[in-house]
Amino acid sequence: MSKLQIGLAIAGSLLLAALVLHGAWTARRNQPRLAEPQTQPVEPGGLEELPPDALPAASAESGLLLPNQMDRKPPLDPLIDVLAAIELEQPVSGEAVLQHMPATRRVGSKPFAVEGLLKDEGLWELPQPGRYYSAVQTGVQLANRAGPLNEIEYSEFVVKTQALAESLGGTPEFPDMLDAVSRARELDHFASENDAQLSVTLRARQTAWSAGYVQQHAARLGFVAGVLPGRMVLPASTGGQPPVLSLQYDAQAALAADPSQTAIRELILGLDVAQVPRAERPYVRLREAARHLAEAMDGQITDDNGQPLSADAMDLIGSELEALYDKLDARELSAGSVLARRLFS
Repeated sequence: MSKLQIGLAIAGSLLLAALVLHGAWTARRNQPRLAEPQTQPVEPGGLEELPPDALPAASAESGLLLPNQMDRKPPLDPLIDVLAAIELEQPVSGEAVLQHMPATRRVGSKPFAVEGLLKDEGLWELPQPGRYYSAVQTGVQLANRAGPLNEIEYSEFVVKTQALAESLGGTPEFPDMLDAVSRARELDHFASENDAQLSVTLRARQTAWSAGYVQQHAARLGFVAGVLPGRMVLPASTGGQPPVLSLQYDAQAALAADPSQTAIRELILGLDVAQVPRAERPYVRLREAARHLAEAMDGQITDDNGQPLSADAMDLIGSELEALYDKLDARELSAGSVLARRLFS
């Protein structure tokens, strides 16, 4: 073999080795970031870090919504409900009311409810066995995120109430339909103007993330697995309240057989303003969570269109949010209250 042939063979071998090394380096660079397998201490207030596959598949989100003392109050309120009184000839038992309740608790797209006036205490409550009621009232919500109560829904409300009244031997009294529908439209207009659901997007700058990597970093900030795949939530400080924040990423990645092989390039941090009390400082915590995750995961904070969000822009959103809280307070629909959670649902 000539010196030229030997030189070409060596050069070819070196080139092939370089290509193999470059391919391996590229593959490693493009591999999604993986969760750390070991358990490590976490920041105060956060959850203990879990191995990537040990996070609960469905967890406290449903438990967060267990009824508390606030939710046990009668659900009907003239502020957001149309009420119809049923005058009774004699007290009726809770068993009788429950037996004759409508099959569904909806009127069109609106919640429908029944309350009884306790015979001796003079308090309204949801019908319960072993109690006696001197009067009954029904109610239908004036508005929700599906829109205002309309004439057809009001008519269905009347039919359900009349059937219940006849079964109990009572006489119903209804407010004027046109007045009720007008109130519904006004309330819906207010709700539409003041319904804020904020979100920021965290995008990977270079290397994508695996599902386990996202879960692990979110868990360090106190997020727990939600009911739906690809959803985590930050629990409220008080039991029975909706989550303070949500974190969402690709549901298919969350369901993958091998989470380490998934590639996630963005996640969304969300806040449903009306559902969370101002005292929880939800927007401040959203900003903090976004900043911590961006620093730890090499991500960039952007809006829905992929435009970077500056600190000034985030400050402006915060000041506008405070004005919104004040409007809700003035209307007696403070964020996080039972009425606000009903109206903005």
